[in-house]
Amino acid sequence: MSVLLLRLAGPLQSWGSSSRFARRGTEIAPTKSGVIGLLAAAKGVRRTEPLTELVGLEFGVRLDQPGQIQRDFQTARTLDGRGVPLTYRFYLSDAAFLAAVSGDRELLLGLAEALKRPRFPLYLGRRSCPPVGPISLGVHDGNLDDALTSWPWLAADWYRRRAAHTVRLEIIRDARPGEPVTETVPDEPVSFDPAHRQHTWRSVLRRHVDVTNDLAERAGVTAHDPLSLLGG
Repeated sequence: MSVLLLRLAGPLQSWGSSSRFARRGTEIAPTKSGVIGLLAAAKGVRRTEPLTELVGLEFGVRLDQPGQIQRDFQTARTLDGRGVPLTYRFYLSDAAFLAAVSGDRELLLGLAEALKRPRFPLYLGRRSCPPVGPISLGVHDGNLDDALTSWPWLAADWYRRRAAHTVRLEIIRDARPGEPVTETVPDEPVSFDPAHRQHTWRSVLRRHVDVTNDLAERAGVTAHDPLSLLGG
């Protein structure tokens, strides 16, 4: 078994699974539908084409830097000048996630290569949310659980310096047959066709892993702050 690891980080992200009409919410972590859509865009799969190769991938995500939920108000007008209702759009700011998909090695190698030279633009849930830095962290041998627990913490340095020496991170992944199900979420993609979008319910398992933070400030030692020399 092989695993493709992804770094999903940017100023804004938005991963909706149940948005309706004027309220466009976001989940606290990337959805399977959103990540499969990102991989499909990298490969050049059009929305009207089947997702045959991608629907069987096992998916999981680790919340390395959860970020903050931000709300945005948007208005628009039609071409004839009529106004439309005020919409509420929610985003995650300054968030970073380690996502993983597990499956056939050759398929994953092709996806990793496509992420380096994507056919369509890549974004983190919405077109207004471009990623920062390379997304692919490569294809690795092993299972999804080992990859999500052993990979180094991806949080930004400034975030890690404020954290404790040991940090507990949440992992959300596909539940396997026979495992206790934490919850079900409607983000298993079937079709992205705009005329007939389809998703089914996905059983997920939530767990936690402790990681060591080597950038935590030591007790009794104050971080260097050059602005403090200016006084005030």
